[in-house]
Amino acid sequence: MKMRFEALAESNVRQVLPILEENKRSELFGKNVFNDEKMQQFLTEEAYEKVQLAVFSGKKIDRKIANQVAEGMKAWALSMGATHYTHWFQPLTGSTAEKHDAFFDLKPDGSAIEKFGGSQLVQQEPDASSFPSGGIRNTFEARGYTAWDPTSPAFIYKTTLCVPTIFVAYTGEALDNKAPLLRALHAVDQAATGVAQYFDKNVRKVHATLGWEQEYFLVDKALAQSRPDILMTGRTLVGNYAAKGQQLDDHYFGVIPSRALSFMSALEKQCMVLGIPVKTRHNEVAPNQFEVAPVFEEANLSVDHNLLLMDVMEEVADVHDFKVLFHEKPFAGINGSGKHNNWSLATDTGVNLLRPGSTPMKNLQFLTFFVNTIKAVDNYEELLRSSIASASNDHRLGANEAPPSIISIFIGKQLAGVLDELEGVSKGKLSPQEKTELKLNVVGKIPEILLDNTDRNRTSPFAFTGNKFEMRGVGSKMNCAKPMTILNTIVAKQLTDFKKEVDALIDKKNLKKDEAVFNVLREYIKTSKRIRFDGDGYSFDWQEEARRRKLSNNKNTPEALHVLTSKESLALFESMQVMNEVELKAHQEVELDNYVFHLQIEGRIFGELVYNHVVPAAIRYQNLLLENVHGLKEVYGAAHKKVCEPQLNMIEQIGEHLTEAKKLTDAMIAVKKRTDNMGDIAKKAKTYGDTIKPYFEKIREHVDALERLISDDLWPLTKYRELLFVK
Repeated sequence: MKMRFEALAESNVRQVLPILEENKRSELFGKNVFNDEKMQQFLTEEAYEKVQLAVFSGKKIDRKIANQVAEGMKAWALSMGATHYTHWFQPLTGSTAEKHDAFFDLKPDGSAIEKFGGSQLVQQEPDASSFPSGGIRNTFEARGYTAWDPTSPAFIYKTTLCVPTIFVAYTGEALDNKAPLLRALHAVDQAATGVAQYFDKNVRKVHATLGWEQEYFLVDKALAQSRPDILMTGRTLVGNYAAKGQQLDDHYFGVIPSRALSFMSALEKQCMVLGIPVKTRHNEVAPNQFEVAPVFEEANLSVDHNLLLMDVMEEVADVHDFKVLFHEKPFAGINGSGKHNNWSLATDTGVNLLRPGSTPMKNLQFLTFFVNTIKAVDNYEELLRSSIASASNDHRLGANEAPPSIISIFIGKQLAGVLDELEGVSKGKLSPQEKTELKLNVVGKIPEILLDNTDRNRTSPFAFTGNKFEMRGVGSKMNCAKPMTILNTIVAKQLTDFKKEVDALIDKKNLKKDEAVFNVLREYIKTSKRIRFDGDGYSFDWQEEARRRKLSNNKNTPEALHVLTSKESLALFESMQVMNEVELKAHQEVELDNYVFHLQIEGRIFGELVYNHVVPAAIRYQNLLLENVHGLKEVYGAAHKKVCEPQLNMIEQIGEHLTEAKKLTDAMIAVKKRTDNMGDIAKKAKTYGDTIKPYFEKIREHVDALERLISDDLWPLTKYRELLFVK
């Protein structure tokens, strides 16, 4: 017996060890990415240096160098088995787009050649007429251009070389989310570098970092396909809560179900090969809900990686017979999904500007960027709220499971105390004693203070978490480029203004640099106090307090998007050269269009569910009950009424709910038809939100009541208890 056990153990070791070897993430990482290592191998020294210069300083790459890069990239791609190439871009649809071309071409003599030159690398011309443009392009004006973004490395997905690109109109305006993001990152780099040089003259570049936390649901693919609402809208429009949901708190951080773990393992391997540095995986709060999170990266690359991750997740889920749901609220009664955006600023000298340091000078640098970020959010809180607005995220924000729609900042009592002490600093020149007090006893103690500042406020939309700010309101299916563009733009503007004020005090008031910095920070701390809130963001009292503080509370997407084209917003984006008026108005129109389209689709699916699924099932069950009543009447005669009382009550209840569901659906469709004829997109969006959307919950109430009444074997829609528990 012992020998058999030892033999079995040895056999298991032989089976396990090769798998463990194959699973080494470090060996897989970046295998399909044209990264620094591959560039040094496949590019000439000149081409490699020019690409590095373009990444670091934004220098343009001339056509000669582009040809060299293309040749090296092609040689690498062919060696990896690639057959096609594509410009991979981010149109205003919220997802990615690509058109594949084969490397194959014909020479004039008719012989074949593998071709990919600088012109194919640098620029392509996809049809722009079928992508949202917000009026920038007419539908008959098809021309648009994709242009290579060398700051995000090319990669091979399946058999295609993917080249990350921006997407612009023939007239030069951005038709995507990447171009404005790159401009915002350039703006914050310039502004932050100037301020960072107050503390370290060696700083030459500052880049924004981003670490997203992607939440998602996994649903069995066959069950998902049985639900028209999941297939068409990404969420369940109707359905009763399962008896067991998340009330036992047993799913969060629990043992990952085997089937889900198999999916995650396959996903992680794909991510590693594609250079997506995923590190964390765990069960989330709701049943079937999970999270994946990466190591933090430069923001532009991180955004690209998140979009690529979502594409890969859908592919891997399909192989594992899952449907992955990114909708912010796919199921009623349990938590929805977000995508927390953890943001900071880092220098080319390796310093996180939002991490307290070991010396008073480093802590003064930390305070400078910390306070300026708070001031930026205070100045533009309504604009930041607009960046997380969508039809699907409206279900989640303010629902006691995610941050409220009121933007505020949590920094903790300890740091609040530091700011209070700084606020009390006297204006003008500081005495030697005051400098010592500030630097040693106030600023110098920040690292010690933060060691004990471990509490988190999950109700805060924008929270400081030790060495970064966490923007918690971003929706799970959103492109992170939207909130990152606005956040980096407002911080760039604030740092620009800060430097002007500090320089003026140094030049005109003859203050020393530290004194000037303290003086300006002191005023910012005073004027940005309203945005700081450490309490319960879910409480009604906070809504009243926020109103007194004159903070915005835009509860839905049409309200939130209004600010995009205000005078202040136009001035901000134009001064930072991130978006011009045409682009801002286009983005606003596209966002409003998307809001309307999502609610249009949901309205149509409600009609289909009620007319084609619920009504027939209800009538079928009523007929069964009526047959039962007739049968009992034959058996019991006049005494049947007492025996049939439960059936008669059910027939009546089904009839009442059926009548109301049908009546409300008819009314909703009639209003929807009238609204669809509106020409003004802002009015149309408002009508959809204020008038049509309320019908959805009313219809759902009656449909869900029918689900509770009708026999399980006759109910046509897969129920929550079947959808929500992966084994």
